[in-house]
Amino acid sequence: MFKKILIANRGEIACRVIKTARRMGIKTVAVYSDADKDALHVEMADEAVAIGPPAAAQSYLVIDKIVAACKATGAEAVHPGYGFLSERAAFAQALADNGIVFIGPNVRAIEAMGDKIESKKFANAAKVSTVPGYLGVIESPERAAEIADEIGYPVMIKASAGGGGKGMRIAHSRQEVSEGFARAKSEAKSSFGDDRVFVEKFIVNPRHVEIQVLGDKHGNVIYLGERECSIQRRNQKVIEEAPSPLLDEATRKKMGEQAVALAKAVDYDTAGTVEFVAGQDRSFYFLEMNTRLQVEHPVTELITGVDLVEEMIRSAAGEKLRMTQSDVKLTGWAVESRVYAEDPSRSFLPSTGRLVRYRPPAEGSRNGVTVRNDTGVYEGGEISIHYDPMIAKLVTHASDRLSAIEAQATALDSFVIDGIRHNIPFLSALMQHPRWREGRLSTGFIAEEFPDGFHPLVATGEVERRLAVVAAYIDHILNVRKRGISGQLRAPELLTFETKRIVALGKSQIELEVEPRASGFSIAFTDGRRAYVESDWKPGDLLWCGNIDAAAIAVQTRPILNGYQLSYAGVAVDARVYTRREAELAGLMIERKGADGSKALLCPMPGLVKSIAVKPGQEVKAGEQLCIVEAMKMENVLLAERDATVKAVHAKEGDSLAVDAVIIEFA
Repeated sequence: MFKKILIANRGEIACRVIKTARRMGIKTVAVYSDADKDALHVEMADEAVAIGPPAAAQSYLVIDKIVAACKATGAEAVHPGYGFLSERAAFAQALADNGIVFIGPNVRAIEAMGDKIESKKFANAAKVSTVPGYLGVIESPERAAEIADEIGYPVMIKASAGGGGKGMRIAHSRQEVSEGFARAKSEAKSSFGDDRVFVEKFIVNPRHVEIQVLGDKHGNVIYLGERECSIQRRNQKVIEEAPSPLLDEATRKKMGEQAVALAKAVDYDTAGTVEFVAGQDRSFYFLEMNTRLQVEHPVTELITGVDLVEEMIRSAAGEKLRMTQSDVKLTGWAVESRVYAEDPSRSFLPSTGRLVRYRPPAEGSRNGVTVRNDTGVYEGGEISIHYDPMIAKLVTHASDRLSAIEAQATALDSFVIDGIRHNIPFLSALMQHPRWREGRLSTGFIAEEFPDGFHPLVATGEVERRLAVVAAYIDHILNVRKRGISGQLRAPELLTFETKRIVALGKSQIELEVEPRASGFSIAFTDGRRAYVESDWKPGDLLWCGNIDAAAIAVQTRPILNGYQLSYAGVAVDARVYTRREAELAGLMIERKGADGSKALLCPMPGLVKSIAVKPGQEVKAGEQLCIVEAMKMENVLLAERDATVKAVHAKEGDSLAVDAVIIEFA
């Protein structure tokens, strides 16, 4: 077994690999760019080597620097994680040439399956059913449009070396093909150092189901069940689960055996994923094979009990698989949410800055529920513009799908992040969505259910009632505390003050009365309903955890002027509790309105200006491209919202802009 390995990656996956290596008694070496010198993976590793500037193309993607770091530290093997160099045959070959073991597949397998174009050709030759498409390299947008016309719309323009939703565009017309071709090539070049793209038919209303395979260097390959990753946005997975609610045992077996046959054909010898696009009728087509560890591997680990990173290390060291196909048992259900630094209320634009607070839910197993949080950040750390915006992967496991979803919802409610915008409100809303809970999925789910983007949920029904109960509870505790500070009131008198209140949740008002009991409180509503509540919350706690009518819930509490902002089940609302007279006076307050920003194009996220498409005096039409801003390896095309005349351009190509910086001013 290896004594020391280097992790050629960063962020949560580097931390993930370090944890397993540490448990196995293996020393670890981290590499880091200038932007990552204070990163968590650097702190966790036994040693760390600086490899250059923030841009991945000058640090994490430079093979010679990784090889040099191995030689300098005596690392015997390299785990590439995912992304970066994980599927580059040249990297695996360079390591081999220098006597360093690659903790990944053999070079032949990477070349056959790691390249999206070559893998399609290989699958066709092996008579594996594939999605219709053009498998050659496409040199121009005109040629891409011709191919798309032949295949039939919609089509997917896809980076050959792609992954993680980078370098992918869906096109419904010749014009969209032309625009998508340029963006896909540019993103592919920036993210993978390879700008080749191909075109294939986009299957309408599909589901994304993938099989986890695991092999060794002795010809053994097994499959570890499937994952469903249909909840996607811009081809980027958002929520994953294992197993899939679509498959039955017969389909699972057929899909798994096909994945194993394909892996054996290229002598696959480590962890990898064979991806399929599946129809609602359980038909499926080979999509591609990812010759690396997948981002969503934790859900497979939780339902199988197999540590995939450990098995990759053991395979690279020449050990045989420690299990056969008959040993693989799927137990329970696991759900994973990807927590991103992005603003869901502003079209999911990236958000950067310092994590003023970062308090994930407690990990571990309790009452049949397991919570796991894979992360590469810490409180006080910074989310940079240079890399992927992922903050963490929150995973829950329980005995069945609905229980795993409920556990995920509670864990999301308990996840406190301040200082940047994040997508937890959106993830929480998804956990409550009836279609998701029923398993009626497709890769178009988010576009179909949120056609106008995500708007913060409004408190209604049981959610509104619970928030009112929490607000009343907090107010009562604060009142008791205030009256006890001077020490002039005797303890029995502390609970005799007026307990009738009006709870304002945003613009909604709810009348109730708080009645102390021997244990907790009884809260009476004017419609005759009652809620029984218990909690040990105290002023200053960021989380209100307790029971309402025996249901355990978690609500985030942030002090605001004369109240608290409460966050629960995807709802964030300002809560203020009044006496009747206070409520009357509050209703007379003038509502402050924001400034008119319609005459300027503001930078929606911190980023780098890639290009400006207009100049002063130019007339633009609604929907016309104004500029492109790159953030976190994604190019964002900013369009005109209405017809206008450009008065002034305040930015130029290459400028680094802060959020809300003025890019273009209109007359």
